[in-house]
Amino acid sequence: MELESIPGVGEKTARALSELDDPERALRAGDVATIATAPGISQGRAARIARGAIRHEHDDPGGFLATDRAREIYREVLGLLKERTVTDYAAQRLETIYPSPCRARIEEVRAFAREALEREPDSDVLAALEGVEPLRQPGDVRVRERCLATTDAERYSEAKEAIPELSVEVVEDAQGLAELARGYSTVVALDESFAGVTVDGDVQVRPDALENPAEIVPERPLSFFARNRDRLRAAIAVHRAADLEADCDLAALEDGLSRLDDDGTVAGDDELDRLTTAVDDLDAAASAAESVANDQLRDAIREEDVTIEGSDLLSLVERGAGVDSLLSRELADEYAAAVEAAREHLIDALDLDTGEAEIARRVFGDEPTFPVERDEDAVSRLREELTAAKERRAGRLKRELAADLADQREGARGLVRTALELDVELAVARFAADFECTMPAFVWDPAADGDGGDAAETGFAIEAGRSPLLDEPLEAIDPVDYDVSGVALLSGVNSGGKTSTLDLVASVVVLAHMGLPVPAEGAELRRFDDLHYHAKTQGTLDAGAFESTVREFADLAQGGEGSLVLVDELESITEPGASAKIIAGILEALEENGATAVFVSHLAGEIREMANFDVTVDGIEAVGLVDGELEVNRSPVKDHLARSTPELIVEKLATENGDSGAVATNGGRATADAAEPGFYDRLLEKFE
Repeated sequence: MELESIPGVGEKTARALSELDDPERALRAGDVATIATAPGISQGRAARIARGAIRHEHDDPGGFLATDRAREIYREVLGLLKERTVTDYAAQRLETIYPSPCRARIEEVRAFAREALEREPDSDVLAALEGVEPLRQPGDVRVRERCLATTDAERYSEAKEAIPELSVEVVEDAQGLAELARGYSTVVALDESFAGVTVDGDVQVRPDALENPAEIVPERPLSFFARNRDRLRAAIAVHRAADLEADCDLAALEDGLSRLDDDGTVAGDDELDRLTTAVDDLDAAASAAESVANDQLRDAIREEDVTIEGSDLLSLVERGAGVDSLLSRELADEYAAAVEAAREHLIDALDLDTGEAEIARRVFGDEPTFPVERDEDAVSRLREELTAAKERRAGRLKRELAADLADQREGARGLVRTALELDVELAVARFAADFECTMPAFVWDPAADGDGGDAAETGFAIEAGRSPLLDEPLEAIDPVDYDVSGVALLSGVNSGGKTSTLDLVASVVVLAHMGLPVPAEGAELRRFDDLHYHAKTQGTLDAGAFESTVREFADLAQGGEGSLVLVDELESITEPGASAKIIAGILEALEENGATAVFVSHLAGEIREMANFDVTVDGIEAVGLVDGELEVNRSPVKDHLARSTPELIVEKLATENGDSGAVATNGGRATADAAEPGFYDRLLEKFE
């Protein structure tokens, strides 16, 4: 797939998409999450790009939704689907499902929808989905305590590209390697010529390092899993709740994630925790140990009865001796006990092992002093030892954990992708359940599609359909049966449901051409090239707007074969007499062209008389008035001109006042003429 051939993808966007591991797969699958990981592409834009790629793949010309009202219907039904998603991803992913005239695209989505309808929207699955989001790319990982070393400039460039997380240094010889080892905790030499060289410090000779970057920089895979830990755990929960198959070992992945902290360090290792705590607490523990020694020695001095004879005192003074000499002579045992207490406190406080304890003991010397002071050089040596041990331990644990997780990276990606796609499927399943939907049957055009029935004789047939756009509970909506082949006029009383019927037809056709289930017990339709839905015009149009409307229908009449045309009370655009003539002419052109059309009109009778062909007139019939409210049969009656609301009201008045004629009063003398119709009867006759 040529990326720049996709609608809306220019050179810059194509470059960004090319950085994906498999851009063609992501574009063909409508994988919005993966597309959105390309540099500079948001999730919303990713949906638009995916939609353009799908159209390009199916050679879809677009434009199925040919009018504003048709586009409104699509956005409304799409909104109902998106309301039933849990994740933002699924809502964006649904944007890639659009009404298309291409059979291949319709069939592709129908296959997806059939599988979706098998899903059970379990509450545990929906709850688990709340934590699932597309995986994030880890930020730039920089490791400062390690470096790569090489003597070769070309090798240097390869290393910079292969392992950007580490500094790469050029050295000339073993001496240069030794200098690096003094500045880094670990130096990885890339040249085999360094094998056997002995230098102080942690120097590893790894000629294969660039082929196994995860071993050299375990932070690379670990940062990916650390950054996405919660998302992966949520995806694992979704797979378990929905009993989905996974491409990776869920238990192993879960175990690996449990050993990882948010910052990418290894968690749950007691020895690493001990060393980390010891390094962090060293200064505080040394100060506390110093206080222990001084407090104990101070108490000993305070309690000790020291006697110094004159000759001894004179000798001490002459030698310039101070309290240290006095301690050495008179309180040697007490000083030794105080220092030992300090050493033990430091060792216990830091939980040091035997080797570390030997270094810690040097923090407090044997030579008597008061106050007792720690040896800062010894403290530094202990810190270096503990830090080195911590880094060695952390490095080994990182390498082990990275090795466990590295092979699960693609499986983890698939895990999240499957969970997100499940949300899309469940949204379709929930929509279908909420509106009692079924998969429609298409009668394919044999000339255009290669097989099927006679689509030329088919428009649409809906059985027990309920418009999802009505703001009513489903059980409160009367089911509607309606079928049209060719061109039809739809008549009916005001507020009888004519516009709702058009909305139902439009919703069924849009959803069917999206490849999705429709809100009806049954539906059959042809594949339409486009949908023209003209909503009711508010008020009479001026001359310019009227001309524009007529031009629009002229274009449609000339090229409308395969179109579905829905029009709501076009007569409102101009005077009633002229409207009937214009609508009759439009219907004639559409009928000749093989289009399918439904025109809602209160002038159905007049239009039928003016048309030069036997136009079908269907009617939404009001069966009467009950407590001032219309009682309506919502399913249009075929070949039936429905009575108007005024006719029903006049009929009701005539019935209530009897059929005996008018009663007049003349000079107090009442007369009755049974042969003369009453006032309401005469009005009623005008509707015949």
